[in-house]
Amino acid sequence: MAESNGEKSFDATPHRRQQAREKGQVVQSQDLASALMLLASAALLLSFGGRLAEYLAALLENQLAAAPTLTASPEHFQGQGVAVVIGLGTSLLPILALLALAGVLVNLLQTGPLLTPERLAPDFSRLSPLKGFGRIFSLQGVMRLGFGMIKVVIVVAVAAAVLWGEQTRILEAGSMEFAPLAAFLCRITVTTLLWVGFALSILALFDFAFQKWKHEQDLKMTHQELREEMKNMQGDPQVAARRRQVHRQMVLSRVGSAVPKADVVVTNPTELAIAIQYDPETMAAPIVVAKGAGELAKRIRRLALENNVPVVERKPLARLLYKEVDINHPVPDGSYAAVAEVLAYVYQLKGKKPPRPRAA
Repeated sequence: MAESNGEKSFDATPHRRQQAREKGQVVQSQDLASALMLLASAALLLSFGGRLAEYLAALLENQLAAAPTLTASPEHFQGQGVAVVIGLGTSLLPILALLALAGVLVNLLQTGPLLTPERLAPDFSRLSPLKGFGRIFSLQGVMRLGFGMIKVVIVVAVAAAVLWGEQTRILEAGSMEFAPLAAFLCRITVTTLLWVGFALSILALFDFAFQKWKHEQDLKMTHQELREEMKNMQGDPQVAARRRQVHRQMVLSRVGSAVPKADVVVTNPTELAIAIQYDPETMAAPIVVAKGAGELAKRIRRLALENNVPVVERKPLARLLYKEVDINHPVPDGSYAAVAEVLAYVYQLKGKKPPRPRAA
């Protein structure tokens, strides 16, 4: 049924996941990133906000309490502006730098290292009103709307709870002096940010779980997609079968022409067969002209019997030659004595003198 109706019922393969990642299709929750950034901002204000508050308080006190100046020259205003910019920059730079680093780490935490330059290219298909309505009224759009409404309710509830706990201090704020009032307002603001950030982070974890589930559903494959991917990665099965058939025919043809010319076939006796040829006039050492295992070994033995080529059982020698010697290559020096013994035995069976090796 999955093949007939195109139902995505197969989990994504590693190749499909890698392709999706290269296109920038990864699990990512903007709500989780926003909540973590809110927590990071509150933490940075708690750690470095005192210096900024001190500078702003000193600047305000200097501007309001210092003797007024009647100098209205451009140099005076330029000097005042540069001093304010330097002071604010010195106080804000650590906060802004760490906040930027936190933004990078928050995204790396979700997606890992990811570089997709093609995502920077303009996509005019996103300007389509029909696709826009489709995204709004899709399952993901409905979920985002629901999460948005829940977030508003949670932010209002948490902020109200924090302010309700500080209602006594808030009512007394009108009688506070400026410095204690400023410290109280900063503290209650950061506290509210922290509690809202914690609440939104818990809610964002559910959004991340939904995004992960949605991502897995989008990556699922139909039977046809799975078959096409396997075909592209491993090749067409019919072509591969044809290639194996041609290779087998070539091997059999080579065996059919090489075995009749061999001097002896060394066997295992049933699993392996190695055909050896030796011509002292043209060869410095015996050469393996054909070898095979299983069905191919049976064919080599059958061809040897049909062409009156002696078949000699030498198990260790057969295993050694099959494993270490390629076709049309000479036998190794360590096996030369054993092969020479087999050849001498074959020539003795035929009533011939063993040939003398060619001088080196």
